[in-house]
Amino acid sequence: MNPSKNFNRKDFLQTSALGMAAVFFGSSFTKGFDFSEKPYFNLKPIGRQFSLDGYYIWCSSPIWGEDGKVHLFYSRWKKEKGMGGWLNGSEICRAEADSPFHQFEHKQIVLSPRGGEYWDATTCHNPLIKKVDGEYLLFFMGNSNGKTNTKRIGLATSKTIDGDWTRPDKPLLLPGKEGAWDDHCTTNPAFVKGNDGKYWLFYKSWNTQEYETQKGPIRGNRKYGLAKADSPTGPYEKVSENPVIDFSSLPGNAQLEDAFVWKQKGKFHMIARDMGFYNHEYGLHLTSTDGIQWTKPKIAYLDMKSYVSEADPPKHLKRFGRLERPMLLLDKDGETPRFLFGATQGGKFETSTTFAFEIL
Repeated sequence: MNPSKNFNRKDFLQTSALGMAAVFFGSSFTKGFDFSEKPYFNLKPIGRQFSLDGYYIWCSSPIWGEDGKVHLFYSRWKKEKGMGGWLNGSEICRAEADSPFHQFEHKQIVLSPRGGEYWDATTCHNPLIKKVDGEYLLFFMGNSNGKTNTKRIGLATSKTIDGDWTRPDKPLLLPGKEGAWDDHCTTNPAFVKGNDGKYWLFYKSWNTQEYETQKGPIRGNRKYGLAKADSPTGPYEKVSENPVIDFSSLPGNAQLEDAFVWKQKGKFHMIARDMGFYNHEYGLHLTSTDGIQWTKPKIAYLDMKSYVSEADPPKHLKRFGRLERPMLLLDKDGETPRFLFGATQGGKFETSTTFAFEIL
């Protein structure tokens, strides 16, 4: 595929035809693809490196500390809330370990829902930790009504990894105007310094009317937009009224979420959770030279059962067997992937945990 063309239009005709043929013949959409390709990452499982009794753990964002340890910014919510508790009652915390091969230990609560009329009154979720020019940047998502339509990306900052954190009174990025592809929310922040000297913030969103009127197990079509700023703390301006990643022309309401972006040898890479391009268990890998035109996705990693064997989960863990919210711990050169972190259901407390892989 020629990356200079729009991924979601002409270049998808062949892929769409495969999918339509599969639907017509009563087969699954994914059978139109060659699954023999090797995943981008050659992974060696380390294991469930962080679990908490009484909590679901999600969104594990790692960073090397000045102390040589790995600091993990993660989201958690109480077990009694069930899997859906991330939307109404999640908080962001920090854990640390001597290395990804060691078990992590909870250290502190970083951001909790503020209640009242605040934009992050009811949840704090989606942590993404970065360090730019000696300052720690904690991108996150908050909401104000315990629902998806008030999800907004915010940014907290600190000079040290253990706080104090300066918390934003307003979101960093707002949805589009009514009727736009991104009028529902802003969430799943991914951040990188661009080759144009600006700071790039990728975000997930979808259209409210589609979300409210569509039928099926997954409503709405999640796409990714891009906003840029001269400073890492903003203000951010969207580069276009259109998304930069859009699978909506494909059959089966194919889409993606949980993007993580990094720059390596002058090229931008993205990993994300597949939501119907191949299936709902794999990770996707895309590349770009400008952050706007992205290649056709290839497989980044496989489903969990391809790496580990675990006992069947209890019935309430319906998303067991896939790695979500993929995050990388880069080498200290700042661009070479060394470890893959993610969230996956299961573990001894029958909730969800951080799972870590070494990238070989």
